[in-house]
Amino acid sequence: MDIDWLISLVTIIGVDIILGGDNAIVVALACRHLHPDVRNKAIILGITLALLIRMCLTFIAVELLAIPFLLAIGGALLIYIAYSLLATPDDHTTINGGNSLYSAIKAIVIADFVMGFDNVIAVAGAAHGNTTLVLIGLLFSVPIIIWGSKIILKAFDRFPIIIYFGAAILAFTATRMIKHENMLSPLFTHHPSFSIAFQVIVIGGVLLLGYLTKKKYMRHII
Repeated sequence: MDIDWLISLVTIIGVDIILGGDNAIVVALACRHLHPDVRNKAIILGITLALLIRMCLTFIAVELLAIPFLLAIGGALLIYIAYSLLATPDDHTTINGGNSLYSAIKAIVIADFVMGFDNVIAVAGAAHGNTTLVLIGLLFSVPIIIWGSKIILKAFDRFPIIIYFGAAILAFTATRMIKHENMLSPLFTHHPSFSIAFQVIVIGGVLLLGYLTKKKYMRHII
């Protein structure tokens, strides 16, 4: 086991720790309405499927990056996910039985697929083509996301307002993805004021529309 291999492994673990927070938040958001007995099943199944997809993405990361506007499309999808998760009503009338578990798993898989590009590229770069390192890095990310999501879920239950903070982070991640799209990055790089305004508008829009949609729903059921 040479020093370069160890350095690459430590780098990959560091990437998982730094970037795993966003994924833990989206898992918590997707599972926050589920009954506690179902949450663990949704978390484990959702993360397992998401990691399998991410594993495939990592091995074809270079090819994926060559697709024009891929990051921008992913960012737009993540903005919608952040809004829809925030706008979901707090009551449990529409979330029960098998559909609730399926919906949570679907949200986890889609969001992780969208948000995982930065992690995929970072891990692929740090591994330098070493398949073993890629697999170790992906496996190491499992406990980070599971433990992190459970901690965040407890915070959501005690302080519901934190959900807005989580949605803001997802929206911020989406803006970063769009800004790093090769076809669009010059626009943001050459116009810093526009870049900041874009992020503020997107994050503020997600929070405001999510709040208004939820408020409208609550008004109709009262």
